[in-house]
Amino acid sequence: MSIEVLDESGHDLDVQHLASLSRFVMDRMRVHPMAELCIKAVDEATIAELNEHWMEKEGPTDVLAFPMDELRPGLVDEEPEEGVLGDLVLCPAIAVTQGATAGHGTLAEIELLTTHGILHLLGYDHAEPEEHAEMFGLQDRLLAEWRASPGASE
Repeated sequence: MSIEVLDESGHDLDVQHLASLSRFVMDRMRVHPMAELCIKAVDEATIAELNEHWMEKEGPTDVLAFPMDELRPGLVDEEPEEGVLGDLVLCPAIAVTQGATAGHGTLAEIELLTTHGILHLLGYDHAEPEEHAEMFGLQDRLLAEWRASPGASE
């Protein structure tokens, strides 16, 4: 897998940790081993500009997902499709606030936002109650598996 993590946020982001988490989530979701993902961490002004331009919403947000080749999770009995998964844009400054509010800290919030964003890139959504239950249940399971894995402590 090709996972590129760019930190332009001004925060001290552990890019290796983020790449390991992303690889873990993509493996668990049976994404093709040659798939590509780019994660960019930016400041609040940059994500606010992107949020307004692409989502037509005002102000900064925590994560934006830009799918490319519309890859979907692979099935057990078939070869997953190769391609570009897409781009994630994260805002660590927002993660600091949200992590404190949620009581689990910044790193856990960045892990949550990364996992959430990858699921969006794979076609999951949470607009409807059933979709919300499925996506957030999957997100919680993936994060629990990640935190129990050896890679989480690297």
